[in-house]
Amino acid sequence: MAELATDYSGFVGEADNGRRRLRLAVEGINCAGCAIKIEKALNANDGVEARVNVTRRQLTLVWNGDKARGNDLLGLAERLGFRFSPVVEKDAEASAREERFLLKCMAVAGFAMGNLMIFSLALWFSHDGDMGEATRGLFHWICALIALPAILYAGRPFFGSAWAALRNGRTNMDVPISVGVLLATGMSLYETATQGGHVYFDSAIMLLFLLLAGRYLDRQARGRARAAAENVLSLNSGTATIEEDAKQRRIPSADIRRGMTLLAARGERIFADGEVVAGEAEADTSALTGETLPRWLRAGDAALAGMVNLGNPLKIKVMRTPEESLAGEIVRLMEKAEQGNAAYVRLADKVAGYYTPVVHLLALAAFAFWWGLMGMAWQPALMIAVTVLIITCPCALGLAVPVAQVLASQWLFRRGILVKSADALERIAKTDTVIFDKTGTLTTGEMEAKADAGSEDLQLAASLAAQSGHPLSWALVKSWDGDLLQLENVTETPGGGVMALWHGEKALLGSRAFCGVEERPEDGAQETWLKRGNRPPVRFVFHDRLRDDAARAVASLKESGLRVTMLSGDRARAAAKVAQELGMDEYHAEVDPRRKLEIIEDMKASGRHVLMTGDGINDAPALLGADASLSPSSAMQVTQNAANAVFQGGSLMAVPDTIKAAVFCQKVVRQNFAMAIAYNLVAVPLAFMGLVTPLVAAVAMSCSSLLVTLNALRFSRLKGGGD
Repeated sequence: MAELATDYSGFVGEADNGRRRLRLAVEGINCAGCAIKIEKALNANDGVEARVNVTRRQLTLVWNGDKARGNDLLGLAERLGFRFSPVVEKDAEASAREERFLLKCMAVAGFAMGNLMIFSLALWFSHDGDMGEATRGLFHWICALIALPAILYAGRPFFGSAWAALRNGRTNMDVPISVGVLLATGMSLYETATQGGHVYFDSAIMLLFLLLAGRYLDRQARGRARAAAENVLSLNSGTATIEEDAKQRRIPSADIRRGMTLLAARGERIFADGEVVAGEAEADTSALTGETLPRWLRAGDAALAGMVNLGNPLKIKVMRTPEESLAGEIVRLMEKAEQGNAAYVRLADKVAGYYTPVVHLLALAAFAFWWGLMGMAWQPALMIAVTVLIITCPCALGLAVPVAQVLASQWLFRRGILVKSADALERIAKTDTVIFDKTGTLTTGEMEAKADAGSEDLQLAASLAAQSGHPLSWALVKSWDGDLLQLENVTETPGGGVMALWHGEKALLGSRAFCGVEERPEDGAQETWLKRGNRPPVRFVFHDRLRDDAARAVASLKESGLRVTMLSGDRARAAAKVAQELGMDEYHAEVDPRRKLEIIEDMKASGRHVLMTGDGINDAPALLGADASLSPSSAMQVTQNAANAVFQGGSLMAVPDTIKAAVFCQKVVRQNFAMAIAYNLVAVPLAFMGLVTPLVAAVAMSCSSLLVTLNALRFSRLKGGGD
């Protein structure tokens, strides 16, 4: 086996069970089909596990054996025409450069297409004698001068990929695309030079523009998924305090290692998973679990990266580094979920891959039939072949989906719903199960205090709460509309509560233990207690307020025949109450990010099509793992990045409206496809028989595109639930 120019042994790490692990950036990968070829070539070897992340363009290779075996394995993949390099921090910058290059190519193709149409229209609609041969020839040369530089520049993404594939003895979908564009361009140039009757520069540049637009949108969608994973990791970025030999020092969180002692002061984020060895405090876990009630941490309890210390300082023995932590696991889950969604990308690539070769095979068959069998001169035979290429140009099929999706996206945008990914509506339309996160999605995320208390007790409780920084305190303060009392000797016990004097009488507000209350209600609600002198204690219960139209949205979904489910990291009693109030079909409580994704994967395995709606960081893997996903605009940035659509405001009617628009969009798409196919079934045989001229072919192609556009305009008559 030939030795590689690059030795990757120095980049090999250790995996589980003594196996070797290598992660490399992949050059030359354009679609999921490329990933499948790499994985198939590598996984055919004993003890090898290879996985390609198309979004990040990275290969993760795990194998049994020594480090040198990695070079031999990579040699197999390099023979397919792919190149590898160590993963570096500038991968995102390189990806951004590629996206800018695609955008430039698309802009050049679009500019040239617009200018070509000015001259093409004049050529199409001029009758014999209306335009002199000199004028026609001049127009042809002007079209050539506009098109040739544009095609050479805008076609580079396809030409380069096709050449790399052919040079290594394989094919990809860029090969027939490149052949078609170059054939149309070459024939047009020949016709121009020989003063032929028609040229086809406009068809070639239009085809390039549509293909570039699709590829750019696909990369944009992949870029958002990649950004979502990187934003989760940013939770653990910062400077941490560690203790060594009774001395404290600050280090970057990335330098935290197992066995270190991590110090977390009040209000600080915990940067690594570990075990509390000293101190007691409450911690906010909402960013990781979605649980609204702070968790009490004592010596021996597990502290997770991403938690925020709300009380006394904590000492934590690091058990897992930030990369190995739960936040890091969320990133890995997101990547796994994203790979699952690649089935849609594979399907799109497969359809496009079949369509283009068939078109060019038809053109080749037309040329062979008329020139080889019928004895026609090669020039008119080639004209018929080019006519087949023009009349079967995928404009109608190419517009069948985009024009419907654009109008559907506009309809949703007017209702405050932003659709982000190109295939989101297609997936949303298949939904038969809708899953809601509870906190921040079905609820507002704002706590309300309720109590059987007189105005005097409520005023005192609000006055005490105003002295505290506890997350529930502001809810209690907001429940009182009047003036606050001027208290004396106010002191706060972190994790306990607030104590003060009012008219010489001691007043306490806080936990049951802090107020000396022995009563233990079994409703599981979040609570705080007020104890004033010798008076009976007063209990304040906190509820996360439901969104105003949550019940109406759930009812609307169920009326449409959809199954509605709730997943929550909150306590079972709180989740059960919300599910019962809204009439949910089922619910799952106290679920972490991994369990949420497992539930969704189980549903998908049983044949259900799942739409997930959530707002927390802990929902990000579930949003990517579901067939489709929505997120409110109040959600954190990483969650919005992971979702396929984001809705503004607090109305949950956005969920049934999105599904309704998606279903109607797919109906329009199917109709458009049917019309496009019917057009080709009629037009292609006519072109093959030589009964259609290039002029008629160009007009027919334009009419087919116009027809699918007019059909999609029916969106203007669609009514939403909020109309």
